[in-house]
Amino acid sequence: MKKNWWKILTVLLLVFTVAVGMLSDVPRLAILNETIRNLYFHVPMWFGMILILLVSVVYSIKYLRKPSIKNDIIAHEAAKVGILFGVLGIVTGMEWAKFTWGEYWSNDPKQNGAAIGLLIYFAYLVLRSSFAEQQQRARISAVYNIFAFAALIPLLFILPRLTDSLHPGNGGNPGFNAYDLDSSLRLVFYPAVLGWTLLGIWIVNVKSRFEILRQRIYENV
Repeated sequence: MKKNWWKILTVLLLVFTVAVGMLSDVPRLAILNETIRNLYFHVPMWFGMILILLVSVVYSIKYLRKPSIKNDIIAHEAAKVGILFGVLGIVTGMEWAKFTWGEYWSNDPKQNGAAIGLLIYFAYLVLRSSFAEQQQRARISAVYNIFAFAALIPLLFILPRLTDSLHPGNGGNPGFNAYDLDSSLRLVFYPAVLGWTLLGIWIVNVKSRFEILRQRIYENV
């Protein structure tokens, strides 16, 4: 029971996010209106994606320093879950853009940067599948994974700030500030960030343990 406290916390946080987030009052801001509730899903998913991909990079570095199947599997599974969160983040962002910008895709620098970043990580999955030998696949994938994360950060957080952008917090367009992100939004937003991130870690944990077990069974056959 003590080992599973964080899993129980994850469920409680996500239930809280959905229930309270959908039922509580939100500030009536121009254009955003009810769509501001997407703040509990779109933004936390991106936070979760970055943290989970960071975990993937850490285990790729650990593999390069001390090669082991476990490090490779965790790096791979974390990358896949990070990509899943990225896809969910970009889909929820497109839905938000439809209501606030008038169309799902407006070639905004933030949108384009996110799409390019995901394509770079899709290439990571393709790269892994192109090698049959385990050690070669793990080593090359680990190196690529590090460079993929290094490319993702400027695509998401630096380049959009250097040009005009509709996205809050980029191109001179202010993000949610103390006035916009009032106490009612914070009450749900911060638990949502923690909840979605823990869910991603939970998925990585389950998938990694399964793959490690499967690998051991394969080696003993």
